[in-house]
Amino acid sequence: MSTDPQVVVDEEQPKPWYAAYPAQRNSASWITKQTLLSWMEKGKIAGKDFILVDLRRTDFEGGTIHGSINLPAQSLYPTIPALYTLLSNAGIASVIWFCGSSRGRGSRAAGWFSDYVQDQNDTKMKSYALEGGIKGWATAGEAFVKMMDEYDASAWTSEEK
Repeated sequence: MSTDPQVVVDEEQPKPWYAAYPAQRNSASWITKQTLLSWMEKGKIAGKDFILVDLRRTDFEGGTIHGSINLPAQSLYPTIPALYTLLSNAGIASVIWFCGSSRGRGSRAAGWFSDYVQDQNDTKMKSYALEGGIKGWATAGEAFVKMMDEYDASAWTSEEK
């Protein structure tokens, strides 16, 4: 062990899961919770007219938006080509990604998927991050809560959330 004050020990911090993948080229496009709610109230159906992707893994609690599929962000990047093929063949034009706040996983996934859509020269499919994420949705009032599956109010009312 050195006693030299000029020596700095570089203890390597673990890298975040997304560091293994390239940075997204496109910034996330955003969709508001009000716009998504409006689509749902007008009869648009998740899984048919658009797809909702809940990216939570260990923090998956309190319910999810009706019709969402759960694809944890940590396993998403390698599956993007297959997911794109499935959604494209199904005629899905809008893919909406969300996590707790959509400021990390949600915006990153929306950017990665947008990059892939662009690489396919697809001008029809759009990739969005849900503004405010599931936390914003679950705490926005009764109209939003009614559009949730397995809603648990206690997950959204604790001091820690």
